[in-house]
Amino acid sequence: MKHLRLPVVLAASALALTSCAGVGGKEDSGGSGDTSAESTPSGTLNVMGFSGEDEVAQSRISAFKAAYPGVTVKNNKGDFDAQQFLTAVSSGNAPDVVYMARNLIGTYAAKGAIQPLDDCIKNNGIDTGQYREAAMNEVKLKDKTYGIPEFYTVTANLINGKALKSAGVQTADIQTTDWDKLEQTAKKLYKVKNGRPARIGYDPRMPDFFPLWAMNNGAELVKPGGEPNLNDPKAVEALSYAIKLVQVQGGWSNFKTFRDTFDIFGEKNQFTQDQLGVMPIENWYVNVLRDSRKNGLELASTPFTDRQGQPISTLGGSAWVVPKGAKNFDAACKWAKTLTSVETWHKAAEARMQTVAKDKSFFTGLFTGNKTADEEIKAKHLKPTGDAGFDQAINNYYSVLDKAKSLNPSPAGAEIEAAWKNAVGKALGGTATPQAALDQAQSEAKAAFDKASQG
Repeated sequence: MKHLRLPVVLAASALALTSCAGVGGKEDSGGSGDTSAESTPSGTLNVMGFSGEDEVAQSRISAFKAAYPGVTVKNNKGDFDAQQFLTAVSSGNAPDVVYMARNLIGTYAAKGAIQPLDDCIKNNGIDTGQYREAAMNEVKLKDKTYGIPEFYTVTANLINGKALKSAGVQTADIQTTDWDKLEQTAKKLYKVKNGRPARIGYDPRMPDFFPLWAMNNGAELVKPGGEPNLNDPKAVEALSYAIKLVQVQGGWSNFKTFRDTFDIFGEKNQFTQDQLGVMPIENWYVNVLRDSRKNGLELASTPFTDRQGQPISTLGGSAWVVPKGAKNFDAACKWAKTLTSVETWHKAAEARMQTVAKDKSFFTGLFTGNKTADEEIKAKHLKPTGDAGFDQAINNYYSVLDKAKSLNPSPAGAEIEAAWKNAVGKALGGTATPQAALDQAQSEAKAAFDKASQG
């Protein structure tokens, strides 16, 4: 599940490749060829950004090939690359279908690099009601739909139970409602050796999790219309607090240097090596930790909540989009429909269950972005794991699915993300106060938003 791991950041150099008017005219509604449900696509389908290597991906690719044997699938394996994508579109060699993070869609739609899929959805009978509403919200801009969503990444606190025992901390103490109490708990769990961190008590996951902490404090970093709101006083307060958590655990330089040594995907990860007490992290990580039980992992979990105690989560995931200039629009539409359908997700779940049985492990959920599929797969395949900590973690992830929220889509989505990440980096490094850093980020993001809105 590593392909779900990290959001993609669009490089400024890649953004410069397209003007505000976009790659091709923005007025073009997009789409070509017969995209009706009855049509039989043929030819070559060039896929970009889809690693497609695990059994969940392979089973879905096989489902498409079985349904449309006349299509030759050419999957350019590897994660989405912004520079490569925009170069291909600008040069007239666009792939047919692209797998990209949903938070980038607003920017690419505004620039005309991807096509609206409303006709594709209508003509192929794609039931958008099957997808989770929050995921569908991410793929829309100005009442047009630009992507078919898949996978749904949410967050909860994962806990090193042994660290809690050694520090005399209870699982119930791990909460994000009371900031003062969380700071004290982090200090109890924190260990130092020779003046440097030896165990981080609570890792707030900065800079990437700034939107989660802003949400925790009631801030909305992007307004419903897509306008940035990065220096909202509640966002500034949240950033200041998250930085304080870092400062009381060695300061950013020592904190980051120590954290960078974590073998996150290995057997000697930060939990088994007692390098970390607690961190909020996405649902894919329980798969990584399954094998750590043989190394003595005692996992526990609590929901990540707002300051009123209500479980919350930011939202991640990808979508299938069709670029401007795609040569096989029909096959691209049917690819997106097939790979995200309830029927295909059931095949993927069966493939995962075969792997689980072979590994003598357990199923942790699939989290597809298709609500109907998620509920049916959970009912059919999710059983008690035999490990109470894993059961609690899985339950926390499932329980927040309908509460998760993304940043509102924006025609300057990628630029807004780049602005706040840069600001958080400056504030963490001490080169700017949280207020000054976010003020500058807001100015830059607002300029990008105004330009994108006028284009």
